[in-house]
Amino acid sequence: MDEGAWAAGPGCVIAADGTYAARLALDGASWYPERWTLDGPEPYAVPLPVNQPEEPGTEVQPLSDGRVLIHRVVDGRHTFSLLYPTGPGTGELPLGAVECPDRETRLRLLPPAPGGERAYALAVGRGSTTVWLVAGGAFGPEHVAEVPGHCSGGVWLDRTGRLLALDRFQDGRTKSVVVDLERGGEMSPLLQITERSNDRLLLADADSGLLLIRSDAPSPGHDRLGWGVLGSTLPVRFPDCLRAPEHTVTPFAIQPGQVLTPETCAVALRIDGPAGTWLGIWRPAERHVHQLPAPAGWLAGTGLWTKEGVLQLPYATGAVRCGVARVGAPAGTGEGDGGPDRDAVQDPAPPVAARPVPLQQAPLKGRVVRQVAPVPSPADTSVVTAG
Repeated sequence: MDEGAWAAGPGCVIAADGTYAARLALDGASWYPERWTLDGPEPYAVPLPVNQPEEPGTEVQPLSDGRVLIHRVVDGRHTFSLLYPTGPGTGELPLGAVECPDRETRLRLLPPAPGGERAYALAVGRGSTTVWLVAGGAFGPEHVAEVPGHCSGGVWLDRTGRLLALDRFQDGRTKSVVVDLERGGEMSPLLQITERSNDRLLLADADSGLLLIRSDAPSPGHDRLGWGVLGSTLPVRFPDCLRAPEHTVTPFAIQPGQVLTPETCAVALRIDGPAGTWLGIWRPAERHVHQLPAPAGWLAGTGLWTKEGVLQLPYATGAVRCGVARVGAPAGTGEGDGGPDRDAVQDPAPPVAARPVPLQQAPLKGRVVRQVAPVPSPADTSVVTAG
């Protein structure tokens, strides 16, 4: 199976290489871990129950070797183990625990790291955020980085598992930063559209550099979905077709393999509105969203693309315990074929007057950051860019 973007739904996570998925399944009133194998002729599920039912908030994550990492909270301690099938039973390899002295600290697993051999967790405390290596290390959980401020999100920018993007809230604003896990957690600015905007990174594709962004830069106080390209000096764009005043639009997977043409990458969208949840497919080069019904039993917000443009959507129903629906990306129409925005997720709205400003280039190699003079236009503000 070709590599695709990871995505998580309620209790479901797909490995970075698309080989396995894991979720909490329900048997009556009891929750238990379940592993899905996705890289064979047909998907199939393997239950991994242990001696007692799991709590509903327990996290699971598949590794590339087929084992499933499980994160439990026991008496305030965060414990980690690897689960694997052993004939009729389930084997469990304890990895250790992380203790958070401050009960207000929140710890959760980060998205699956590229390579599938390691797993990381994010512990958000009162004044700082800690990145932990919780699987794949030599001696149990290892402290690998600490970032001042409260961090959320978590997006991998490369295929080696070295560069992690986090959304850091500090001084009343949220900005995306890059944490280099091989340089002691060295931190660099990644995204600052304007000085006063709140800018979050939602998804990134390592092949093309395509970034999906949520920001209030074009409409202060109102978040908009936008896109840019890592390292580009072109402006972030906020397409009108992605505006959704009465809906929630969440990108969850980017088509990989489009190395030189990020604008042609198909992006899968989860759309939630008064009528329910359905699917959207959009390309940056196009001016409209293709809206499709979601398959019955879809693990909403979960899926991955193949390089050939096939979107694979895991689902489970009463009749099918483990299934994958396959949806082909609609043929691209090109940037100039759409005319005005069509098939928008919301009623037509007037255009935003403010012009987006350039996406900063991430200083991924320790380059010096300098302030750039503002463009001589009243709609623009100065931005930070890398030298």
